[in-house]
Amino acid sequence: MGWFEALILGLVQGLTEFLPISSSAHLRVVAAFAGWDDPGAAFTAVIQIGTEAAVLLYFSKKIGRVLTHWFRSLYKREYRHDPDARMGWLIIVGTLPIGVLGLLFEDEIEHAFRDLRLIATTLIFFGILLLLADRFGRQDRDLDHLTVRHGLWFGFFQALALIPGVSRSGGTITGGRLLGYRRADAAEYSFLLAVPAVLASGGYQLASIGEGEGPAWGPTILATVTAFGVGYLVIAWLMSYIKRNSFLPFVIYRVALGVLLYVLVFTGVLDPDAGPVPSP
Repeated sequence: MGWFEALILGLVQGLTEFLPISSSAHLRVVAAFAGWDDPGAAFTAVIQIGTEAAVLLYFSKKIGRVLTHWFRSLYKREYRHDPDARMGWLIIVGTLPIGVLGLLFEDEIEHAFRDLRLIATTLIFFGILLLLADRFGRQDRDLDHLTVRHGLWFGFFQALALIPGVSRSGGTITGGRLLGYRRADAAEYSFLLAVPAVLASGGYQLASIGEGEGPAWGPTILATVTAFGVGYLVIAWLMSYIKRNSFLPFVIYRVALGVLLYVLVFTGVLDPDAGPVPSP
């Protein structure tokens, strides 16, 4: 992987991680359109550390309180019913599904799930599901209403994002809207829930960088830093946008991209497993 390719993929990661349009799908699709090799699940997982660093910075006060109060709740009785300590436990609970399913389907994540036909399908299906959940779901719950059952529900939808095209933020926001959570609250929990999962996944894949046919360290670091800077700006914009607007523009984009992928794959322009079909 070259420096220019890494820069572009870092920009794509930062722009798409927090929007409900699937960053992993876009990394795969952009590489296919450009004629580059599939960047792979390992590269994708590692550069997501950059966008999660943006979450840590943007929500630093909230995350600091959660960590501090959760730790104190382990040995101080008065903190055991504290809302921030409770949020810490609910983040742990919500992380369990993706941890278990990520290990069970590790091989599929690396190979079968990266098929462009599957990505087109998940872009369209989960885009429509997001639209229905956003339009018809109640909006009478905030983060104070979170329960263990709700945390597991959010976590299951986050785990679906192991399939490129689902979208980690889109999946968890969809799950939250189906439960009646307001857009901003569903998004905030989605971002907080992603932190341990993404950091663990990225850390697990660090050993693949610079080894064998994997991407080199230099381009990977460039992509990660780029994703961090762009991702921070996108979080700030999205948290403001969803307080006043629906997810309809993102749904339209998802469906259009999915249809385009179907057309390009079934007309032979793109190889669903590799990228552009070579000219005869």
